[in-house]
Amino acid sequence: MTTGVDADLLDQDHYAVHGPPHAAFGRLRAEAPVSWHEHPDIGGFWAITRYRDLFAISLDQKTFSSHRRGAIMRPWNEEEYQAQQNMLINLDPPEHTKYRKLVSLGFSGRMIRRLEEHVRDITTSILDQVAGAGECDFVDAISAELPLRVIVPVEDRRRVLQWSNQMIAYDDPEYQTDPMVPHIAAAELFMYANELAADRLANPRDDLASDLMQGEVDGNRLSLQEFNAFFMLLLVAGNETTRNLISGGLLALIEHPEERVRLQADPSLLPTAVEEMLRWVTPVNLFQRTATRDVEVGGQQIREGDKLVLFYASANRDEDAFPDAGRFDIGRTPNDHLAFGIGPHFCLGANLARLEIRVMFEELLRRMPDIEVAGSVERLRSNFINGIKRMPIRFTPEPVQARA
Repeated sequence: MTTGVDADLLDQDHYAVHGPPHAAFGRLRAEAPVSWHEHPDIGGFWAITRYRDLFAISLDQKTFSSHRRGAIMRPWNEEEYQAQQNMLINLDPPEHTKYRKLVSLGFSGRMIRRLEEHVRDITTSILDQVAGAGECDFVDAISAELPLRVIVPVEDRRRVLQWSNQMIAYDDPEYQTDPMVPHIAAAELFMYANELAADRLANPRDDLASDLMQGEVDGNRLSLQEFNAFFMLLLVAGNETTRNLISGGLLALIEHPEERVRLQADPSLLPTAVEEMLRWVTPVNLFQRTATRDVEVGGQQIREGDKLVLFYASANRDEDAFPDAGRFDIGRTPNDHLAFGIGPHFCLGANLARLEIRVMFEELLRRMPDIEVAGSVERLRSNFINGIKRMPIRFTPEPVQARA
């Protein structure tokens, strides 16, 4: 069905200024939670805005395919899609099941527990570099640094960040100076992953890349091609989502000072605060599925081949799923948000992301308790990633002896 709600849910300029269109999402959830929309670039699609519909679709890979047209909603031509169709997010069973088992080796509980000291050391080093200055760009100096340093050697982090920005920010003119930029960045990142895989295969270390290359399930190991595709996804998705969650989470605390005071008074609330940041920010706004058969969703008849766009940012503010959903509440429990997805495509790196976010805010709130925004917050022009490009901050400088 079409709807009387007058809103372009994919308006890049709205996302660049305001972030996700939560007012329009709210009206759609109330009036037309499954609604048909036309778009000049990608054609028609069904907008899925309600929590329970998005949840059900995510559990049914047989009916709602990630592979048929890909999970990322772009007007890909055939050559562009073929280049990425074997990435984990674009696979359906049985290929998805086998591939996921192999790459999950790098995200075992043992691996995450082993990483905590490493993550804290990296976080301390990052904050040491800015603590004496009293000001910095939070994104560039802090939130972008942590996830990259965890995944790649420190000397490689800035070029990986550049490739990631160029690949993910399809519609931001700051990064897309030429139509070939994303393709060149993808090729360079693929070559980087290939070199890293070859090195870790020959010279394994105590790191994620080595675990992925050396791991084995039922006698199977990741092929070089599979590793490259997954590591590209990890470098882009793992960096972008965690970076933007840390940035958006800090902004949420600053914009809700009563919740920030509450958290500083009771640090035991940090685990629930992290989950509320994930719900509130929802760093990945949407993914796409394609119907493999005629089916009914939310009272609407979906035809085989129809595209469905799952708006996680809307589902995470659904009043039927979250009491007082429009309130940022660091003590919210339960909090079954969908920021990491649900079902077979649930984010493999969720526990690593949670670890990085928790450690960062433990250290940040302890060492920079009066941190505040000191200028304009610049958002990414993207309806896919709820991103922040720049966020100037200031705080009381930390004496040198306190950092020793």
